[in-house]
Amino acid sequence: MDIAQQKRKENIAEYILYLWQLEDLLRALQFSPEAIYATLVKPRHLDSQQEQLLLAWYMDIAHLLEQEGKEKSGHLDHTLHLISDLHDLHLRLMNQQEMDVMYRQRYTVLTQYLPTLRSLLGKESDMSDTELCFRALYAAMLYRIKGEGESVVADTLEVISPFIATLTDYFHKVEKGEIDLFKE
Repeated sequence: MDIAQQKRKENIAEYILYLWQLEDLLRALQFSPEAIYATLVKPRHLDSQQEQLLLAWYMDIAHLLEQEGKEKSGHLDHTLHLISDLHDLHLRLMNQQEMDVMYRQRYTVLTQYLPTLRSLLGKESDMSDTELCFRALYAAMLYRIKGEGESVVADTLEVISPFIATLTDYFHKVEKGEIDLFKE
């Protein structure tokens, strides 16, 4: 809970990937309160009240997955809405006349890899480029955890990470009111 709150505040991309990892972990623990407590709560050495709050937070996420019919696979609507917001921001940035040149260059480099990524990961043809990038980053993270596909992981991160990092930076600046993309 505290980790997620910090990630949400500091880096929306890390927050989304963290929640996706947590979804898979909760599935692996079969949504069992006992397993969740033993694996995710007890090792944190919190006081009793903090343990109960953390367990309740994990169980809330587990219940959301069940309510959304995503017990076996899929991602919470909450994270998909955030990705949609990021994609809307991306489109708005691309349509700006005084566009950040670095952002445009990073996206241009990325576009060369999108057809391959889409064929590997994009089961849904209407998936946005932004969601595709998140799915690729998550797949790369899983490969890294398994210790597999180091060259694929490195290539993916080298191309996608700078784009997502820049988009994330813009997202937080807009959120904090530091830039206004809606002025004429």
